[in-house]
Amino acid sequence: MALLVAAFSEVASRFSRAGGTYLYARVAFGRFAGIEMAWLTYLVRLTAAATNANLFIIYLAEFWPRATGPVESRVLLALVLLPLAAVNYRGIRSGVGTSTTFAVAKLVPLLLFVAVGLLAIATGDAGQSPPPVQAGAGTWLQAILLLVFAYGGFESALLPLGEAKDPRRDAPIALFTALGLCAFLYVMVQVVVLAALADPGTSARPLADAAEVILGPFGAGLMAAGALVSVYGYLAAAMVNVPRLTYAMAAEGDLPPRLGAVHPVYRTPHISVMLFAVLVWGLASVGSFIQNLTLSAVSRLLTYGAVCVALIVLRRRERSERRDGFEEAWFRVPAGEVIAVLGLIFSAVLALRMSQRELAVLAGTLAAGVVHWRWMEGRGKA
Repeated sequence: MALLVAAFSEVASRFSRAGGTYLYARVAFGRFAGIEMAWLTYLVRLTAAATNANLFIIYLAEFWPRATGPVESRVLLALVLLPLAAVNYRGIRSGVGTSTTFAVAKLVPLLLFVAVGLLAIATGDAGQSPPPVQAGAGTWLQAILLLVFAYGGFESALLPLGEAKDPRRDAPIALFTALGLCAFLYVMVQVVVLAALADPGTSARPLADAAEVILGPFGAGLMAAGALVSVYGYLAAAMVNVPRLTYAMAAEGDLPPRLGAVHPVYRTPHISVMLFAVLVWGLASVGSFIQNLTLSAVSRLLTYGAVCVALIVLRRRERSERRDGFEEAWFRVPAGEVIAVLGLIFSAVLALRMSQRELAVLAGTLAAGVVHWRWMEGRGKA
C-alpha cells in the first residue's frame, strides 16, 4: 500500500483542483478515460460507504439484536445517513467539523483497547494460541485483498482537494501520515485480538469479543460503542468527500450542470450530497457486509493501477514541457517510475482474485461509462 500511496502523493501534488482520480485520469489519458475512472471511483466510494453502513448495523446488534432484521436494518440505515446528509447539505464547514469530531472520538476507545490489551498480555492475562491454519497462496492473496479495503480510502480525501489551503503540499504529507498511523494502530489492535481470542475469524464482532475477554461485559459494550463511533465518522467523511466527485465532473462539463448546482444559501453541492446518501442507503440495504467490502476492494484496484500509470505519463509529459492541465510536482517519489510499475503489478495480481459477480459489476460500470461517453458525443460535448 505504501507503493500506491507514494504514486498518489506525487500525482496529487501536481493538482490544485477537485476531482481526485477522475481528474488525474482525465488529464493524463483524456476525457474518455476520465469518465470511466469517475464511474469506477464512484462505485468504490459507494460500496465502501455501504460496507461501513452494514458494519454499523452489525455492531448496533450488540445493544439491540433485532437491528439486523431486514425491515429494522433499512429503517436504521436511513436514520444513520439522513442526519449526515442534512449536515453536509447545510455547509462544508459543518460537514468537516462533524467528520473531524468523530475521527478524534473513534481513536479514544481504540487506543484504550490497545493499552489495556497490551497490559493484559504483559501480565499473562491474555495469550491465546490461534488454531493451526493451512494457508496457501490463494488464502494469503484473499486476505491481502481484504486488507486493501482496510488500508484504502485515502484516495477519497483527494476528491475535495480544491478546497484545501495548499492542495499540492497538503496531499503528500496527509497521505503518508495517515498510512503510518493506520499501520501502527492496525498492528496493535490485531496483536491484542489474537491474544484475546483463540479463533477471531469465527467472530462477527471480534473487537467487542476481545474486549469482553479482557474487560468483561463493560469492555464489549465500550468497543461496540467505539466501533459505532468509528463507522459513523467514516460515513461523515464520505458524505463530505464523495459528492465533490459529481460536482467536479459537472464543473468539467462531464455531467449535467444540475449535479454541479451549488445551493444559493449554503454554497454546497446539495443535489450531489442527497444523491450519494440515497444510493448508499440502497446499496447497503440490498448487499451484505462481505459482498460490499469485497466489491469495493476489487474495484479500487483498477483506480490504483490507473494512477500508477498516470505517474509515468505525467512525468514524461513534464520532461517534454507539455503541462496542459497540471503543474510541476511538489513531491517527487525517488525511482518513481519503478515504484509505479511495482504498484501496478501489485494491483493486477490482486485483481485476479475477483469473482464472477464482481467482474460482472465492474463490466457493467465500465459499460455505463461507455454509454455516458457516447451520450456526450451525441450532444457534441465529447
